[in-house]
Parts: sequence; C-alpha cells; structure tokens
Amino acid sequence: MSARIIDGFAIAQKIRSEIALEVSALKKDGSSPCLAVILVGENPASVSYVTAKKKALAEAGMADKSIDLSSETSEAELLNIIAGLNRDTSVHGILVQLPLPSHIDEQKVIAAIAPEKDVDGFHPVNAGKLLIGRPGFVPCTPYGITVLLKESGVPTDGAHAVIVGRSNIVGKPLALLLARKDINATVTLCHTGTKNLASFTRSADILIAAAGRPGIIGADMIKPGAAVIDVGVNRIPDNTKKSGFRLTGDVDFQAALDVAGLITPVPKGVGPMTIAMLLRNTLHAARGSFK
Repeated sequence: MSARIIDGFAIAQKIRSEIALEVSALKKDGSSPCLAVILVGENPASVSYVTAKKKALAEAGMADKSIDLSSETSEAELLNIIAGLNRDTSVHGILVQLPLPSHIDEQKVIAAIAPEKDVDGFHPVNAGKLLIGRPGFVPCTPYGITVLLKESGVPTDGAHAVIVGRSNIVGKPLALLLARKDINATVTLCHTGTKNLASFTRSADILIAAAGRPGIIGADMIKPGAAVIDVGVNRIPDNTKKSGFRLTGDVDFQAALDVAGLITPVPKGVGPMTIAMLLRNTLHAARGSFK
C-alpha cells in the first residue's frame, strides 16, 4: 500500500486561475481588489512568505500596496500605518505578517485591523463569527485544508478528525470549521497536554498535524488508510542545499506513505492553499461580502 499524494500546488493553481478570472471581471466593473501586506523586520521565513504573496497578487491581477518596515519600527508607528490603511478606501485587505518583533504586541496589532479588511481572519470579530457560524473571514490555512479535503474527495460526514496543535492560526479555527454541518466531522483537538497522543491519532480518519515539531507523527501513529494533512513547515539545517536548509513537515512522510490512504507533502501541500485562500479572502473583501 502506498498513499496517494495530495497535490496542493495543483489544486491551488486551479483556484488561483479561477480567482484571476473573477478579478478581471471585477475590474471591468470598476473595482480593483487591493491587498496591503505589512512586513516588519527581515525574518527569513517571513520575507519568503511575503515574496510568495506578492507574486500571487500580481498573477491574480490584484493591486499590491505592501509596506516593508524596519525591525526597529515602534508599535505606535505600526498602529498608525494600520489606521491609515483602514481609512484608505482603495485598500480592501490588510495583512500583517507574523511573527512581529518582540517589542510589538501582536494581539493589539491584529485588533487594530478593521474586521472587514482582516483577510487573515485573526481579528476577534471574525474569530467570534467563526465560533457562532456567521459569515466572516476565516484563517487561510484552515480554510485551505477544508478545500483540500473536498477537492481530494475525502469523506468528512461523520468522520473522526484529529488535530494535533491548538494554535489560534490553525488548530482552533480548523476544529470549528470541521465541526460545521456542511463538513460534519467529529473533532478531537490534541495538544502538548494530551496524554498518550498516539491513542487519539490512531483513531483518526482524518489526521491533521499542526504542532510545529518535525516528525512528531510517526507511521505507528496513523490509522491505515487515513487522510493525513501535514501543516508543519520546519526548517532543518542541510548543507547539501543551496539555501542551507530543507523543509520538513510534522509527519514522518516516507514512513507514513506505507500506512496512510492520502497524504500532503511538505512543501507543495498545504502551503500553496494558504496563499490561494488569501487571494479568495481579498476578493471577498473587495466585494464587501462580509460587511
């Protein structure tokens, strides 16, 4: 048995092509979707992510009002910039790339973004809407995972989904999404306080690894035939690579291939879907879908 590899890159490209067509149609009606990505400092991973987002905006035909700031930028300066973007009617979406330098309060910055421009889906208003099932912006990675499952034909109705990781960015919002009636999974949320983690993961029809710990999920922790979604993006030093590192997920990929039914690779699994959903959220923001 060898797992079918879910090609997140191909699925994301299909979605991005559809979005580009919608953007083109919207422009003909006089509206040009615009996203402002704010990068504070020069964290290598953040720079890489922002570069990919800017490229995606250009390919989709969206306007880019991104702002790069020094790591010395004060919290007050950043909040002032966000306030200006909130007032700018030509800007439909605002994204502040995380993590921020330690002297800046991330929660204060997230709360400063106008909820109707919060295309990351992190604002307390959008988090609350997700909790009670109201339309709003959903965090891009969990959103992308639900689309991956649907596009890959993974049965979710009544399935047991186990999520490893309880972050506000992935684990918690994903648990809420999977429990919605249109997906209808039974959800178990595991974390660092979970005792005997393997006893939970081995019962999962859908296993989502989002712990940020390389190789935490071994083959012996996977139910035969399960759909395995690896959210982990861990940089491991590797002198054989030009970059000096290689990317690996939270799942022991090679070992899992012999057990899982479907599995996402790292890279080209969940990552491309995150950017595709960012574009979709920006399109919704331009249309005023969730005001």
